[in-house]
Order: sequence, then C-alpha cells, then structure tokens
Amino acid sequence: MSTVTLNGELLTDWDAFHTLSQQAFGFPAFYGRNISAWIDCLSYLRDDESMSAIRLADDEMLTIALSHSALLQQRFPELIEELQFCVAMINERYDDYGEKPALQLLLL
Repeated sequence: MSTVTLNGELLTDWDAFHTLSQQAFGFPAFYGRNISAWIDCLSYLRDDESMSAIRLADDEMLTIALSHSALLQQRFPELIEELQFCVAMINERYDDYGEKPALQLLLL
C-alpha cells in the first residue's frame, strides 16, 4: 500500500493545497490547480497516462494521510469535507470501470 502525506499545517487555502498536492502526488506540469483537475489526476493511478508519479497495481490502494487534521478542521473545514467527497467520487469512478477502490483518506 502506498501512502502520500499532506501536511495539514501547510494547508491554509486552496492555492496551498494545490501546490502541495502537485508536489506530493507528482502531478504533471499542466495540472489545472482546481479540484476537477485533482480528481482527474487521481482517477488514473492504475493507468499509463502519466497523470501522477504514483502507479498502483490492480489490487493496491493509495492512502492519503492528512496530518494535523484537527487543526485543519478548525482552520479550513471545507477542505476536509471536499476531500472526503472527492475520494468517494474517485472510488466510484474506479468501481464504474470494474476496478477496486484506489483511495482512502486517513485523518491524523
């Protein structure tokens, strides 16, 4: 199982989230820096599309560990809600293609 950790202390706004995500997941230079682009990039973790530096095996999951989540919940609660929604939506995409879920969100 692969894990990417996002440091909640550094997530102060959407711009910081997208900067950190692009670095942590290895998104391409053309990453759109919006939540739709984030979803798109993480929807190809088992493909050769080069949308992320992470490549999962068919039965593998990626854990997104969100550190300092209690602080983030106080400071930027809409981010946590959006991530929970997006992870579920991405996993539905994988299910629609007959694949196992690819993501889990872990609040630390």
